[in-house]
Amino acid sequence: MSALPPVTRGAISAADVDAFLASSGMTIEELMLALIPQARAFARPPISKFFVGAVAQGASGGLYFGANYEFAGQALSFTVHGEQAATAHAIAKGENGMLRLAVSAAPCGFCRQFLYELTTSAALQILLPGMPATSLTELLPRAFGPGDLGVTAALMSPQAHGLVLSAEIHDPVAEAALAAANSSYAPYSGGFAGVALQTADGSLFTGSIAENAAFNPGMSPLAAAIVHLVISGGKDYGDIVDAVLVEVPDSRASQLAVARAVLESITSIPLRACRAQAPDAAR
Repeated sequence: MSALPPVTRGAISAADVDAFLASSGMTIEELMLALIPQARAFARPPISKFFVGAVAQGASGGLYFGANYEFAGQALSFTVHGEQAATAHAIAKGENGMLRLAVSAAPCGFCRQFLYELTTSAALQILLPGMPATSLTELLPRAFGPGDLGVTAALMSPQAHGLVLSAEIHDPVAEAALAAANSSYAPYSGGFAGVALQTADGSLFTGSIAENAAFNPGMSPLAAAIVHLVISGGKDYGDIVDAVLVEVPDSRASQLAVARAVLESITSIPLRACRAQAPDAAR
């Protein structure tokens, strides 16, 4: 097998993917499956000890790693699946859809439902070691999705909510969390929310809420920020020095309690919470 292409911050650009495929003779499917062990190295599963690796191909052709995360002492419902992490990573890099997803083990029902929310769910191909490519729609027949609840947008579609912070907040970490909230996907609750994590070297890692038509397979903004921190940032929990949640006031699905609980399980850094509102309401 040809040497695999270099990976930068858990990702390979579309141009580098194309160049490698042309020179190696590998197919995109073969490359993505070969990269799974590298993606799996980013997993943090202290409870199950079961390491999952995932590699997503965005609509641009770029590749993005994902892995699973568990939080000791917290409910298992806070677990981040590898498929979710790869999706969050692709979103953080500006992708507006996914073409393929390679995973070290077959996606569970939770992940199949999560992936069905994507803009490209109808065309998404799932790749598993030793198996032919399978469409997501084959894995999730008679699916329930956004259209069943009258939602015409989908996860990974561009979002811009125009939220602002109060005038007295001039904090770059809060501003980064605000930007994440403004790009968040919450069509079912309207609970737009974003998290920003700052590390000791001044780097910022953000995450946005990603809701789901079935509600439970959604992804919290803190979980998305943790994926960004570990995979694309090359950092770990001990590097966090500040954490900010920005969400709309009186949210019907607040992220505050969940974010605090999960954050407390990985660091002693407290969560700062800021409220955002529409520009007219801030006047």
